[in-house]
Amino acid sequence: MLRAGQMSARSLAMHDGHHRRSRLRGLPQAPVAGRRPRATPASEIMLQKLRVPLGFAIAPAVLYFADPTIPSILLGLPVALVGAGFRALAAGVIQKDSSLATSGVYALTRHPLYFGSSLLAVGFAIMSASETAAALLLVPFIVIYPTVILREEARLESRFPDEIRPYKATVPRFFPRFTRRFRPSFSFDQYLLNREYNTALGFVGALGVLILKWWLR
Repeated sequence: MLRAGQMSARSLAMHDGHHRRSRLRGLPQAPVAGRRPRATPASEIMLQKLRVPLGFAIAPAVLYFADPTIPSILLGLPVALVGAGFRALAAGVIQKDSSLATSGVYALTRHPLYFGSSLLAVGFAIMSASETAAALLLVPFIVIYPTVILREEARLESRFPDEIRPYKATVPRFFPRFTRRFRPSFSFDQYLLNREYNTALGFVGALGVLILKWWLR
């Protein structure tokens, strides 16, 4: 039962890192003229390194403490599905090249992957129907991801100073702005290349464990 939860946490933690590297891979490392690179605090480096190990530790604990009910599953499942959908749409846009991802769901929020992950965490916290499980899911997310997002934005600003200014001026950092007009953009081949299907597999596995726990009550 815990194996599915470990897959889910591994998928989210590792694929967030994979997509973040995809957004930056192949880019010049030289700093922008006149701008001194910001030193990375030791605390930020530690939080970055803790993301994946925390995922492995938290997933089985969440499933252990979870006490799902039919109402909790029906309430949390739509939230989690929207989160998984955001991640899937983002994975179908982001590419391993030197361009800044701004199309598709990236026209609604600058960090659709992290927004999707947050909805996944909230959705499974609701489905767990356990304060302990919810805290295990949400507290590390709230502590770690803001730092990760700010660190990624600093890297993007140093590499795309001209492109990112108008992008930041019109697109919100985290919560999507659905009133903006944008052209849908999605490539299933890119989705497969980014291996986001692992998140879908982890989602199904973790959901199956919750349903099984409810069934065996």
